[in-house]
Amino acid sequence: VQLQASGGGLVRAGGSLRLSCAASGRTFGNYALGWFRQAPGKEREPVAAISWNGGRALYADSVKGRFTISRDNAKNTVWLQMNSLKAEDTAVYYCAADKYGVLGASTAFNPDEYDYWGQGTQVTVSS
Repeated sequence: VQLQASGGGLVRAGGSLRLSCAASGRTFGNYALGWFRQAPGKEREPVAAISWNGGRALYADSVKGRFTISRDNAKNTVWLQMNSLKAEDTAVYYCAADKYGVLGASTAFNPDEYDYWGQGTQVTVSS
């Protein structure tokens, strides 16, 4: 599976962005998908994850109520809708795919569990 993230950019605090991650491969629908982010000088951190069929979604506490993850397996695409953006959301955002499609409570936010990664897209929020 190859993943291509897009949709990043520069936005003012309080604004919105929608990230997309397009995937190649016929088995996309079997994978759990996640979004992670990494700010300069910080470790990569989880943002959100969604199960293979979209039936379960998990969010980091820092983005709950502001971000929404969704997917369309027919389009091989996962999205991250980001609202009420804050300066601390500034980071490179990565999408990732986990061959084990069911989100586990202890694994959904573990980057080591993910098998494929996209190249990242920069999100910059000005205050």
